[in-house]
Amino acid sequence: MKKMTFLFLFFLSKNILAQGEKKELSLQDACNYAMEYNKKIKNARDNIYLSELMKKETCAKGLPQIKGVLDFTSYFDYELKFDFGSDRKKPSLNPSVIDAGDLEILKMIEGMFSSTGEPVVMENQSNAKVQLEQLIFSGQYWVSLEIAELAKDLSKKELIKTELEIKESVSNTYYLILITEHSLKIIKDNIINITSIYEHTSNMYSAGLAEKTDVEQLSINLSQLRNAESSMERNIIMAYDMLKFQLGLDPNNEIVLTQNLDDILRDNDFGMSLLKEFDVDQNVDYRIISRHVDITKKKVDIQKWAYSPVLVGFYSYTEKIKSTGLDMTPNHVAGLNLSIPLFSSGDRQSKLNQRRIELNIAERNKSMVKDQLYLQEHNLKFNLNTAFENYKTQKANVEVAKNVYKSFENKYKQGILSSLDLTQAHGNYLKAESSYTTSVLELLQAKLKLDVLNSGL
Repeated sequence: MKKMTFLFLFFLSKNILAQGEKKELSLQDACNYAMEYNKKIKNARDNIYLSELMKKETCAKGLPQIKGVLDFTSYFDYELKFDFGSDRKKPSLNPSVIDAGDLEILKMIEGMFSSTGEPVVMENQSNAKVQLEQLIFSGQYWVSLEIAELAKDLSKKELIKTELEIKESVSNTYYLILITEHSLKIIKDNIINITSIYEHTSNMYSAGLAEKTDVEQLSINLSQLRNAESSMERNIIMAYDMLKFQLGLDPNNEIVLTQNLDDILRDNDFGMSLLKEFDVDQNVDYRIISRHVDITKKKVDIQKWAYSPVLVGFYSYTEKIKSTGLDMTPNHVAGLNLSIPLFSSGDRQSKLNQRRIELNIAERNKSMVKDQLYLQEHNLKFNLNTAFENYKTQKANVEVAKNVYKSFENKYKQGILSSLDLTQAHGNYLKAESSYTTSVLELLQAKLKLDVLNSGL
C-alpha cells in the first residue's frame, strides 16, 4: 500500500511539473516579458557587451605592453680562439736600443699576434628579460578607438531595432489569438443555434411537416461549422505555441490573455497615429544606416593615417642568470622606434580609394533609405486610413447581417421561409463576421506598422 501511494504521488508531482506555471498576460505584460526573456534580444544584448570588450581590446593596444622572456642558450662548449694575425711576420726586437718599459709593451703586442694563446670556452647562457613598450604616436590607433565607440553605439541601435521587431511580432501574435478566439466563439454560438434548429427541423420532418432536404441542408451546415471549429482550435494552439516561443517561455507553461478585442481597440488611438508627424531622424533604421556611414568615414580616415609615422618607446632590463665570459650586453636598454612608411608600390593608395568608394556607396544608401522611409510612411498612413474606414463599414455590416439572420430564423421557425433561405442568411452572417474580424486584424496591424516606423512602440 505504501508503494502504491508513493507511485501515485510521484506520477502526480511529475504531471504537475510537466504542466508548468500559468501566466496571465496583458498585451503590455507580454511585450515586457519578451524584452526580458526573448532569446533574440538576449543575443542583441550580448552583442553590446561584445562591442564593449572589443573597444577595450582596441584601447589596450595603445597602453603600456610588458612582456617577460626567459631564454637558455647552449654553445656545446665551443672554443673561441682569438687570432689577430699570427701568420704575419713578427717584428724583431733589439733590447739594446729599447728601454725596459717599451720592451714590455712590445712583448705584450707580440703576444697578441701569437697563435699560442689559450682559447676561450663558450659556456651555456641564460637570461631573464623584462621589456616595456609604449605607443607614443599613431593616428590609426586614435581613429580605431573612435570606430570602436561607433560600433558600440551601433550595437545599441541594433538592440532597439530587435526590441521593436519582437514587440511587433508579439503584438501580432496576441492580436491573432484574440481574433481567432473571437471567431471561435462565434462559431460555437452558431453551432449551438444551428443544432437547435436542426433538432427542431428533424422533429418536424418526423411529423411530416418538413422536407428531408431541409434536414440534410442543416446537417451539412452543422458539419461545416464543426470542421471550422476544429480548425480554429488547432490554429489557436499553434498561435499560443508561437507566443510562448516569442516570449522565451517553456512550452509546458500555460498562457492566459487578460485582454479581449474590445480592450485592444479601445486602447488604440487610430486618429492620433494618422495625425502624428513623421521624424525620419528618430527612425531606428535611419539611425542605423547613419551610424554605418559614420563608421565608413572613419575607415577612410584610418587609411589616410597609414601614410603617417608610428612612434614607439621601449625599455628592457635583462637579468643574466648565467653568461659567457664574452657577454657584452648591457642590463638596461631604452630607446625609441620611429617607423616611417616610404613606398608601398601603390598599396596604401589603392586601399584608400577603396574606402572612399565604399563611403560614396554608404552615403547613397543612406539617401535611398531616407526616401524609402518617407514613401513607406505615406503608404502606411494610407493603409491605416483605409483599414479604419473598412473596419467601421464591416462593423455596421455585421449588425445588419446578424439582424437579418435572426429575422430569417424566426420566419423559418414559423414556416414562412425555407431552409435554403435560412442557410443563405446564415452564410451571409458568417461571411460578415469573417470580414469584420479580418478588418480588425488589418486595422491593428496597419497601426502597429506605422508605430514601428515612428519607433513609437
